[in-house]
Amino acid sequence: MSETRALLRRIRAWLAVFIVCLVLSGLTAFPLVTEVRLADGALNGWASPVADALPGLHEWIGRVRTGLDAADRDHPFVLYGTDWLAFAHLVIAVAFYGPYRDPVRNIWVVEFGMIACAGIIPLALICGPLRGIPFWWTVIDLSFGVFGVIPLLIVHRMIKRLAALTEPVRLARTLPA
Repeated sequence: MSETRALLRRIRAWLAVFIVCLVLSGLTAFPLVTEVRLADGALNGWASPVADALPGLHEWIGRVRTGLDAADRDHPFVLYGTDWLAFAHLVIAVAFYGPYRDPVRNIWVVEFGMIACAGIIPLALICGPLRGIPFWWTVIDLSFGVFGVIPLLIVHRMIKRLAALTEPVRLARTLPA
């Protein structure tokens, strides 16, 4: 297998993992109330050793459950925002099909993703305290930007290498005979 094909396969594998993670992240935002109820139930049941070891987590999940239950009962339209969050994740995942199909031509999508990952940091650091989010939870939110940018940086570097390998071929196709 040529170096170009091997590089393209690695790029596509990294992008496939990134797309799957975006889709899973989006899908988990739809059943948020149920997920938090399950997490709270687990911390009060079979996962009580975790709750004992991390009382702040147990308290936070209980607080979030109380808030979500109240919103779900009294103001369900507020949860519509998490539906849009889920939809945004799914749409962004679809955008990454472009670089999956033609990485060199659509490298801008990967660069957009890297900018979005960087944008998580100021958003979490500014909005987290404004919304009463505990700092340790803000750190978890920050990790999405940090861990999200890592595969994109790897893919970006590989796409640049692929571009260098295929540029002479692209130029030869566009030059008149």
